[in-house]
Amino acid sequence: MSKDYYKILEIERTADDKEIKRAYRKLAMKWHPDHNPGDAEAELKFKECSEAYEVLSDPQKRGIYDQYGEEGLRGQGYAGPNMGDIFSHFQDLFGGGFGGFGGFESIFGGGRAGGPVQGDHLRYDLEITLEEAVKGTSRDIVIERLETCDECQGTGAEAGSKRVQCQTCHGMGRVQMRQGMFAVQTTCPQCHGAGTKIEKPCTKCKGEGRVEKKRTVAVKIPAGVDDGSRLRLRGEGESGTQGAPSGDLYVCLAVKPHPSIKRDGLDLYTERHIHVAQAILGCEIEVETLDGKQKVSVEAGTQPGSQVRIKGAGVPKLGSNAKGDFIVVLLVDIPTKISDAERECIESFAKSQEVEFAPQKSIFQKIKEKFES
Repeated sequence: MSKDYYKILEIERTADDKEIKRAYRKLAMKWHPDHNPGDAEAELKFKECSEAYEVLSDPQKRGIYDQYGEEGLRGQGYAGPNMGDIFSHFQDLFGGGFGGFGGFESIFGGGRAGGPVQGDHLRYDLEITLEEAVKGTSRDIVIERLETCDECQGTGAEAGSKRVQCQTCHGMGRVQMRQGMFAVQTTCPQCHGAGTKIEKPCTKCKGEGRVEKKRTVAVKIPAGVDDGSRLRLRGEGESGTQGAPSGDLYVCLAVKPHPSIKRDGLDLYTERHIHVAQAILGCEIEVETLDGKQKVSVEAGTQPGSQVRIKGAGVPKLGSNAKGDFIVVLLVDIPTKISDAERECIESFAKSQEVEFAPQKSIFQKIKEKFES
């Protein structure tokens, strides 16, 4: 059975990055092996929530999962939690004050030395109109992200300060923790595997080398995007540590439904009601398109559900000069009440076409049928 990562983290499918982090932090604390020694079920729960966070915190993986599920991820070569990435997320969320992480590494094996780490990717959900999706537009969005500290230029140290050997691991970057009868090596909780510590941390970023800032980012939306399209803005994610490159920003688009126009691939559809007389005799009608009102011709003898196609007035294909069509679906309205004169004309027409029809009942016949019933 396919795993529901949202259910595992106990969040809604619309959860943002902060809600995902908050949920993972809570569950990781609850199910961490250090808190549940010898509990196989807790170990399984910890693995599950780590895997869910690994997928949902990555915009690319989350996008694939949202569209195709777990099978889609496997089709892209994803085979479950990657220890290095999960350990990095865990360290970022909990720092060095969580019991040495002995249980964590005993589950996944191995460890990760400290060093430059690329910044996290970010996801931003943006709603646009159908017109914006078809024609393209530019939007400014405001995001919160970690940026390189301008006080220490990302070093995390005060001016003139230097890095000194970590006294906890003596420069090794790893410490040995004892769990019952076993000794487990794990990344040093004080220096996070670097083997050194900052002598005097920067007062602005508290030694982190990065600070959280709000930024306005211009997003250019090309013509032809669809609901669920993702735009990648390289380098607009969080800044990396120790000079590593920044992550990317993924803008996930949701197209707001239009009240009268629907999209199917590259074609746009709208419905237009016409009178039965117009369908029989033909006419010219006005329809509302994304470019304003436009006149189209209805041929005589048009049947209900017939379509009138405006060539090249649909959606442009991304990366191509091709465009779809704008299609008007004609709905023929038949009046439910007509006058005696109108009925006489229609009956005369029906007789000329040798079409059978029900004769009109007189008022006396209707009264008689009512009493008899």
